[in-house]
Amino acid sequence: MVWELNRRRVLSGVGAAGIASLAGCIGDEEEVDEGGPDVLNIIGYPESGIQIFRDYYSNFDDGTDIIVPDGLQDADLPGEVGNDMDNVLGTAPASEGPNEAAFEELYEDEFDSSPGVFNSHTFDAVAVCILANIAAGDNDGEAIRDQMRRVANPGGDEYGPGELEEAAEAAADGDEISYQGASSGVNFDEVGDPADAGYDVWEFGDDGTETIDTIAFEGDDPDGDMADDSPGGTDREVMVSMLLPETGDLGELGSPMIQAGELAADQFEGTSFEIDLAIEDTETDEDTTLSNGGALIDAGYPAIIGAASSGNSVPLVGETSSANVVQCSPASTALSLSEVRDDGYFFRTAPSDLLQGQVMAEVAADRLGGETAGTLYVNNDYGQQLSEQFIDSFVGDQGGEELNTVSFEAEQGSYTGELESALAE
Repeated sequence: MVWELNRRRVLSGVGAAGIASLAGCIGDEEEVDEGGPDVLNIIGYPESGIQIFRDYYSNFDDGTDIIVPDGLQDADLPGEVGNDMDNVLGTAPASEGPNEAAFEELYEDEFDSSPGVFNSHTFDAVAVCILANIAAGDNDGEAIRDQMRRVANPGGDEYGPGELEEAAEAAADGDEISYQGASSGVNFDEVGDPADAGYDVWEFGDDGTETIDTIAFEGDDPDGDMADDSPGGTDREVMVSMLLPETGDLGELGSPMIQAGELAADQFEGTSFEIDLAIEDTETDEDTTLSNGGALIDAGYPAIIGAASSGNSVPLVGETSSANVVQCSPASTALSLSEVRDDGYFFRTAPSDLLQGQVMAEVAADRLGGETAGTLYVNNDYGQQLSEQFIDSFVGDQGGEELNTVSFEAEQGSYTGELESALAE
């Protein structure tokens, strides 16, 4: 897959120097050279992140710039850590779709708050799976799989988040439609990944996290197998499910994602279809994910939106694909999911970490001025693959030097030893 970086927009009034200044990484008074890496990339989840950063600020706060991905984009983290974390800069998949504003208005009207990371991706995943079910004319996973690109990719009449009743009627009539989403255009490539994507660069601020720049990518053209026509039909039950973290390491992230998915299902209330939306908790745990995913499969749900953690989605693909159930993840970003054996049943609205690694490397080298880097990553598919992609891009594309790569296990009592190794000369 070839991706082309395309800078689409920078927040008003913030130039390149302004961005670096906001990140707290420019200025002679900030420079501290202790011999370790210029930039430390920490890849993990909030529950572990709290202790990691407490240990860092208690024992190693030497001015090192830190970069983190979306897994640590938690507005409550500075309060939990007890530090303003002004040396931390983050990246995360953006809402860069043509109907981003329409989704944000729906979400804010319903929940009186702004949507967070992966909320738009969840809304889009639920919307597409329901539309594909309507187009298929049956709660049959194989038929839904064959309609996923037919209702999403270019070629049909376009509909957005606020037009799902009209989109449902068109799909029920057998028309070819093209859902245009909030997270992206929701155009799937030949492996079920989004064909276009954007990434936010963010920092912690007084009101949570604040986006300071957005970088857009244009990737492979929309492609892949799909049905030639849509049976459609009306007046029936449409079954869809969500398997997302309400508890565990990603509980804070998963709860608003579930809200966004429910909001998508609500948009079909004026149609002749009864939406049966089931919700199960992954607990951010592989065994629970497989158990509750198996329960959804046994109950006859032909499509599952989830999981969030790549470490949970990867083993789940084996269960869903063997049962002819569509799986569409709104948050799993591991590179391996682009190559997993899935018989075409796995899709995702979240972009691959192939992109996030490139973005983080660019931020580390260009914005933070880093010449050397280390990584401290959670020991699972997500952490290991994103760490590898970051280092590959930092060294190969940015001309930087890798110093240390250190893994850790989730929810340890202390991370002092791992931090010492990651920050060593």
